[in-house]
Amino acid sequence: MSRTRVDVVVVGAGPAGLAAATAAASRGRRVLVVDQGARPGGQIWRHRDGDAVPPRAAMAIDTATRAGVTFIMRAGVIDADGPGRLVIDVDGRIDDIETSALVLATGAVERLLPFPGWTLPGVVGVGGLQALVKGGLSLAGSRVVLSGTGPLLLPVAATVARGGGALTVLEHQPFAQVASFGVRAIAADPRRLGDLFTYRAAARGASWHHDAWVMRAEGTDHIEQAVLRLGGREETVACDWLGAASGLAPRTELARLLGCALADDAIAVDARQATTVPGVWAAGECTGVKGDAAGMVEGTIAGAAAAGDDGPSQALARASAAGRAFARQLATTFAPREALRSRVTPDTIVCRCEGVRAGALGDGWSGRQAKLWSRAGMGVCQGAVCGLAGATHFGWEPGISRPPFGAPRLGAWAGHLAPPTDHQGHP
Repeated sequence: MSRTRVDVVVVGAGPAGLAAATAAASRGRRVLVVDQGARPGGQIWRHRDGDAVPPRAAMAIDTATRAGVTFIMRAGVIDADGPGRLVIDVDGRIDDIETSALVLATGAVERLLPFPGWTLPGVVGVGGLQALVKGGLSLAGSRVVLSGTGPLLLPVAATVARGGGALTVLEHQPFAQVASFGVRAIAADPRRLGDLFTYRAAARGASWHHDAWVMRAEGTDHIEQAVLRLGGREETVACDWLGAASGLAPRTELARLLGCALADDAIAVDARQATTVPGVWAAGECTGVKGDAAGMVEGTIAGAAAAGDDGPSQALARASAAGRAFARQLATTFAPREALRSRVTPDTIVCRCEGVRAGALGDGWSGRQAKLWSRAGMGVCQGAVCGLAGATHFGWEPGISRPPFGAPRLGAWAGHLAPPTDHQGHP
């Protein structure tokens, strides 16, 4: 185990994390970025070596690198002893990172809500399918259904269509509600109109439906067909891949472990992106889902504050306020629909890791009761998936965040926990 000391640690190498790291490094701070991915960019700018990277992504990565930012990739935070000391797992090696300032740019996760057949091979999240394609999955000749809600459907549909998949898209919300949101979003930032045209043009051959969602997936060893709810009726379509989710939710496990307060299930921050824990700032989707441009604004403010700046400029403050307003509109417009609860039958698996079915959960149980009496949330993901499902379907409160996060190797974790010994092996 090694120990590293830096001025600022940024957890997350997506748009917000890159902006935060650049802002802090440009002010003379030693900055370290920790991320689970193979390359900087986060999920939104995920790419393989040799891939064409979006210009904004290439510029952000290059700018951070030239500013002197150090990256540790394929690494995840598994524990924290307060904001000044993080324990990270770097491909099986446990390292300690000490810092004076911590910026959380942990992003968001997909809200995967259970339905019959959602554990079949070939059923993944909407963003999960995009990640597979970016990782090399070929969809040429495949029949693909996307069932979800929110702006993420647009770029994923474009990705699938460019990959040669025959595509059906189901947006959970009614057309009028989505159109009203789109008009307000474009009025606030006209640049979004160009993105809309680009994505819809790429997926022009897709079959689009509003007020629609998948009811169940059917198949034996792999999904073979999906039963859809369209206009009040059910329709069965052949399907090779199903991307199904209900939008995104801020990722807050590390923030909760550190004791940071939440607001509307996101990390609560002030105008300087400071959390309620001294020495910890947060930026990007973990403070509310709002997109990469707004996340970079927040990252710039957070990185500068972590480096000692008093506060953002008026221009950055206005841009940050606009991003927060957009996040609130997004959360309201694309909130999970009550009707999705009707898909869950007593036999539907709720906790994938432990195989816990809905029928094993008592009415009115809290998340803690479900964990103690059924093992829901006790698997390798530690409730990252079923916790969101339980919050949506059963009203569970966020659980206690406990280390280790992820799945560190047992020997390495045990060695980290063991007390120090002298040269003779005595404690």
